[in-house]
Amino acid sequence: MIDPIVRQGLYAPAAVVAATLIVWAIAGSTAALAVMTIGAGAIVAFHLGYLKRTATWAQEPLEADVPEGRGEWALLLAAIHRRTRIRRAYERDLRHIIERFRQAASAIPDGIVVLDATNRIDWANERALAQLGLDLAHDRAQPIVNLVRQPEFLRYVEAGDYSASIVVASMRDPGRCLALQLVPFAAEQKLLMSRDVTEVEAVARMRRDFIASVSHELKTPLTVISGFIETLQDIDVDERQRRRFLSLMQEQATSMQRLVADLLTLSALESDPSPLAEERFAVAPLLDAIAADAGALSKGAHTIALSVADPATVTGARDEIASAFGNLVSNAVRYTPASGSIGLTWRIDADGNGVFAVTDTGIGIAAEHIPRLTERFYRVDRSRSRDTGGTGLGLAIVKHVLLRHQAELLIASERGKGSTFAVHLPAKRVERLVSPFAAESATSSEAQRETNA
Repeated sequence: MIDPIVRQGLYAPAAVVAATLIVWAIAGSTAALAVMTIGAGAIVAFHLGYLKRTATWAQEPLEADVPEGRGEWALLLAAIHRRTRIRRAYERDLRHIIERFRQAASAIPDGIVVLDATNRIDWANERALAQLGLDLAHDRAQPIVNLVRQPEFLRYVEAGDYSASIVVASMRDPGRCLALQLVPFAAEQKLLMSRDVTEVEAVARMRRDFIASVSHELKTPLTVISGFIETLQDIDVDERQRRRFLSLMQEQATSMQRLVADLLTLSALESDPSPLAEERFAVAPLLDAIAADAGALSKGAHTIALSVADPATVTGARDEIASAFGNLVSNAVRYTPASGSIGLTWRIDADGNGVFAVTDTGIGIAAEHIPRLTERFYRVDRSRSRDTGGTGLGLAIVKHVLLRHQAELLIASERGKGSTFAVHLPAKRVERLVSPFAAESATSSEAQRETNA
């Protein structure tokens, strides 16, 4: 079967041949030659015209419309038009797929860099540009090792083992850490995945430091107890020495008990996602009890004054708030030299927030230590802290209790001039008391009860 385009293309030459034969029969060979020449010329001009139009279209942008044709060119150009339409549909679908991929890649919280077979940058999402400090307008087709210049990353690329990621310091943002991993795909191409693991590394470091600190804190009392036990086992001692050894062992055991109790408290605060067992309670009786405990701990060595300017009730976990306030007060007692003074105050500020402040005339804290005071086991002076009987967890417990109550701790201190630790409870948790009983309590509390236990 003859192709339709070929068949269509034979119509004009057949017509010219037929016309030539008819003219030859009627007017002779000269006229017939003229007819054949004109007909052939017309056919050639027709085809040359469409060849030119087709060639011009082929040189135009891909979006240009296919020209329309007549005769066999109509069939040919219609076929080209159909293929062009199909190609454009494929390209549109492909652009849509690529755009969806880029949108998905941009939404991924990790950085993604597409590398070619020679590890040159082909594309990157916004997160990778920010984390690695790249600029596609200038860095496209650049080797990735020229832009991520950490030696460990260069060794990682050269080693060819990409089964695990590596952690490097961020060159763009000092103090942050990035996990980088190459993932081969397609024909020798790779994806470079980057992830900010600063917080993860910080948690791992804190875990290591925590284990080391707990081990160190337990090592000293255990060593003391073990030494005394060996002494009592190997050497005959008199009753006075035996009682002294047992007393020292009891002190060390008590120290370990306090440490374990604080660890359990801190663990419960950090890991318990359950809502607070809240209740509404009066502040004044709680502060009276805390002041009494402070007097007992001081044993008469300090002047302790309590002032409740604004009687109020607080909504929260009473035991947790009592623990936080008590830790602040006990710290003040431990770090204030004998004959020093400690002031406990409660008031409601202009915004309705409840403010409990502990002010002492103690040894004070240098400014560079204040931001880290609520870290677990952080101590300005480790030997002095151990001598005072602290576990190094008190302010960490305070921090977590206040976080659970949407409160904050403000610290003001100067070396050698004392410190003030102020807890600010949000106004939504504080209600001022205005009853006659409250007024009577306020008058009594404002008289600044001094404790010289």
